[in-house]
Amino acid sequence: MAGSARSQEAVRAELMAPGQPFEVLDIDVDGVSFRTWKNAPENLVQILERSRSFADREFIVHEDQRVTFAEHYWQAATMAQRLIEHGIQPGDRVAIAARNLPQGIVTFWGALAAGAIVAPLNAWWTSDELAYGLNDSAATILILDEERLARLRKQFNNLEHLRNIVVISDDPAHAADLGKPHDVISLRGYKEFLGPIDRNATLAALNIPGDHDATIFYTAGTTAKPKGAVATHRNSVVSVMSLAFANRCRDVGAGVDRGTAREITLLNIPLFHVTGALAGLVAHTASGGALVTMRHFDARRALALIERERVTTVGGVPTIVQQLLAHPDVKKFDLSTVRSVSYGGAPVPENLPARIKVALPRSLASNGYGLTETSALVAQISGQDYLEHPTSCGVAVPVCDIAIVPESFDGVEPTTECQCATDEAGELWVKGPNVVRGYWHKPQATSQSFSHGWVRTGDIARVDEDGLIYIVDRSKDMIIHMGENVYPSIIEAHLTQHPAIAECAVIGLPDEDVGEEVVAVVVLREEGLASVEEIAAFLKPRVASFEMPSRFYLRPFALPRNAQLKVLKRELRNSLAHEHF
Repeated sequence: MAGSARSQEAVRAELMAPGQPFEVLDIDVDGVSFRTWKNAPENLVQILERSRSFADREFIVHEDQRVTFAEHYWQAATMAQRLIEHGIQPGDRVAIAARNLPQGIVTFWGALAAGAIVAPLNAWWTSDELAYGLNDSAATILILDEERLARLRKQFNNLEHLRNIVVISDDPAHAADLGKPHDVISLRGYKEFLGPIDRNATLAALNIPGDHDATIFYTAGTTAKPKGAVATHRNSVVSVMSLAFANRCRDVGAGVDRGTAREITLLNIPLFHVTGALAGLVAHTASGGALVTMRHFDARRALALIERERVTTVGGVPTIVQQLLAHPDVKKFDLSTVRSVSYGGAPVPENLPARIKVALPRSLASNGYGLTETSALVAQISGQDYLEHPTSCGVAVPVCDIAIVPESFDGVEPTTECQCATDEAGELWVKGPNVVRGYWHKPQATSQSFSHGWVRTGDIARVDEDGLIYIVDRSKDMIIHMGENVYPSIIEAHLTQHPAIAECAVIGLPDEDVGEEVVAVVVLREEGLASVEEIAAFLKPRVASFEMPSRFYLRPFALPRNAQLKVLKRELRNSLAHEHF
């Protein structure tokens, strides 16, 4: 039921009051002071243990597979035993490279319950990249699916630490195809490795300290080799609590009482992404919600799943939401159960929250901001606030400090004196107990990005007088044109308002006369809907003269994207440099 809306400031104060679920306390970690959630679990394994109470509720729905919380718990506890039997000790790395499969979820929790560090590897990586991730993390056991096995096989002789590969079958009814055996690396099918489910298994790592390492999530790697961001158990549980707080603020602020209804989420973000793992998997393990996953994302299939499974939450990146709303069959499906639409991780068209309100009037839209290095969530905006400020990603959660400093700032810690004025753009720094401890075995990269509990995000942002954060652009994507800073996301946001444009990207190309030439790459909804001249005429009155692209390219097929569906601008630059698409 909906009641009267309340200010976010009042809602926050109520939820954080002494004795309330989201009370905050001060802690000291290695001489650095933080605020954290008083009632957060000490570690991730405690979340798994508590999930037993949800018993026969459905937890995972994947194609024709359905797994309850009780079944998942015993499978994860058994997996922990098997990993220990195969030599895994606390602090060892267990890698996962697979689609969003139930077996991968079981392995994620089983490895944590064995005291191991989980290294989810990008399932879209090439064989060389997978080998890099395995050697970099020094994982000794890898759980993957048959598709990844075929891709990795030619690298077997180059894997320095890996000794066991466990293969998930593409067809649950049949054993995995292991292919030829290897002299050093042992290959087993997942079912064989897991063996009989032990319903008397106990979780050995229940009392693991919060400052012990839990996961290594690799950065997207669009400009250099990926770096492994090492998150502790504290980083992870704080992030999950922050998401719960933000969602509770959303509901209370909108006067929505969800009662005993539980969340059923269509999870379209890969579990090797920190948002998919923490905001999706771990958050639902903690809350008793259900995860509906797909082998391949397809907008029409997703709409059918929303109707069939009575999905309450849809999210991911803005592209996914846009594809669902734009599908020609969207009105053929019953989407009335959807109560929230949340996304983040990419520039958002200004009209998207209003479009969601029209298409799904019973839902609340939310936009969030976070990084791999911040264990996902830093800020979120939703409901009426989001409709009124559609270009903002919200205010920081209470356990995070933020600072906007000039891009030339080279200090070790932001001070009040060095910060930018209200609404002045600069680099965003974030501090909090969710900020990871650094990059795996990369001290130089760690010292360049992390300092005194802060992380330099590399994002250009501004903060208004109400504390609302606006991401202007990635600093590495910023274009220097005739001495002026050009932020591509501003131009892209205008271009996406053109009714003929499906997607676009603005990039800078080297130019001896102007520094960098501003170039726009545009994909039309249908061929011939608009000409370059029409698009240029549409954009010209909306941007400054130095922001206006000097060239427009009409691309006949989709923009290249990584696993998180972010545009690979490096590939576009290379394509244009060689006059190829």
